[in-house]
Amino acid sequence: MREVFIIGVGMTRFGAHADRSVGDLAREAVGLALSDAEAEAGDLEAVFYANTAQGAIEGQHGVKGQHALRPIGVEHCLFVNVEDACAGSSAALNLAFAQVAGGFCDIAMAVGAEKLNTPDKVRRLAAFSQPEDLAAVTAFVETYSPRAADIQPPPGVVNDERMRSIFMDAYSVNARLHMKKYGTTWEQIAQVSAKNHHHSTMNPLAQFQKEFPLAEILAARVISWPLTLPMCAPVSDGASAVIVCSREALARFDERRAVRILASVLRSGSDRDIEDVENASVRLTAKAAFKQAGLKPSDISLAEVHDASAYAEIAQIEMVGLCNFGEGGPLTASGATALGGRIPVNVSGGLQSKGHPVAATGAGQIYELVQHLRNEAGQRQVEGARYALASCSGGFIGVEDAAACATILGRA
Repeated sequence: MREVFIIGVGMTRFGAHADRSVGDLAREAVGLALSDAEAEAGDLEAVFYANTAQGAIEGQHGVKGQHALRPIGVEHCLFVNVEDACAGSSAALNLAFAQVAGGFCDIAMAVGAEKLNTPDKVRRLAAFSQPEDLAAVTAFVETYSPRAADIQPPPGVVNDERMRSIFMDAYSVNARLHMKKYGTTWEQIAQVSAKNHHHSTMNPLAQFQKEFPLAEILAARVISWPLTLPMCAPVSDGASAVIVCSREALARFDERRAVRILASVLRSGSDRDIEDVENASVRLTAKAAFKQAGLKPSDISLAEVHDASAYAEIAQIEMVGLCNFGEGGPLTASGATALGGRIPVNVSGGLQSKGHPVAATGAGQIYELVQHLRNEAGQRQVEGARYALASCSGGFIGVEDAAACATILGRA
C-alpha cells in the first residue's frame, strides 16, 4: 500500500441548524476542508459522501452527495454515496484511504452530513424507526433484560417514560450486564459524562459547551437507568470532511501540517455469543488496525470513541484495548481518560456533548484528532500527541454493532 496523508479537514458546529439544509452543512464542511488543505474542488479525484437520514426526512434517497456538492464545483470525479449508520463517514474515509493507498487516485475526500432536526415529528421519527433495526434492538432488549434484572436503581430512581428510547434501553441492558459482571458503578458511568461535558467547554464546535457536575448528572431525568439525560447523545445536525492524498501528491500541499493515516479498518458485526467479547466487531477491528499500523494500544496518545451513551465509552475503551475488560469504570474514575490524564478520551466532548449528527460523527472524530496531532487544538490540546485512535460504530444487530471502523493516525 502507498502512504496516505490527511491534508485538509473541515467541520461545522454540531447542533440544531433550523435555517440550513443538509446540503448547506455539507458545503460548509467541504469548503473548510478545501481551505485547510489549500486545495480546490477540481483537485479532488474521488469523493465518498455519507448520509443516513435525508431519505427519511426529506424524501431524497439517491445521489444525495452530488446534489449537495455540485454547486461548489465538485464534479468530474469518482463519486460514491455511502450509508453505514453512525459509521457512515468513517466508512467513507476508509474508502477514500483505499483509493489512494491502492494507487487508484492521488487525492480523495470523505464527507459526512446530516440534518436530523425538523419540525415534522413524523419524518424525524422515521429516521429512527426502520423496522428491521427496531426489531433487532427490541429482540436484544427482550432477550437480555432478564439477565440484568437483579441490577436495580437506588430507591426512588425511576425511568421517565416520556423520554424512553429503545436504543437507550439496549445501552442500559449492556451497562447493567457490565455492572453485574465487573462491579462497574453508576457513579463511574456518570463520571464519563461529567468528563466529556467538561471537555466540551473548550470546543467551540460542540453542540453543548456546559459543565455538568457529577451530582447534577446523577440527579437528572432517567432515560433508561443507569442512563440519565446528560449521559445520552442528543439529536444533532452537522457535517464534516476529510481530504487525503498520496505521498506523491503531498509536495503540492503544506507537508508540515500533514497527518498520516497509519491504519483504517472497517468490519461488520457477527452472530456471536454475548460473552465472546474477544470476537466483538469493535475488538477485532481495533486489533486489525493496530496490526496494520505496527503499533499497540499503549502507544496511543489520545482517542475519540463512539459514546452515544456514557456507558458506551467504557465499553469502547475496553474493546479497543486501552484497558482490560472490567477496568473502564475505574480507569475513568482515576482521571486517566480526562485531559491531562494518561490516555485522554473524547477531548472533543464526545457524542454526548459535542453532538451526534449520525453520518458526520466518524469524520468529526478525525477532525478532532488532526487538531491535536498538528498541535492546533488550543485550550484542549493533548500535549505531545503523537498517535491517535478513532473508533466509530454503526447500527445494532444481534448483540453488537453492525459496523465498526478503527482509524489510527500519526504525525507525518
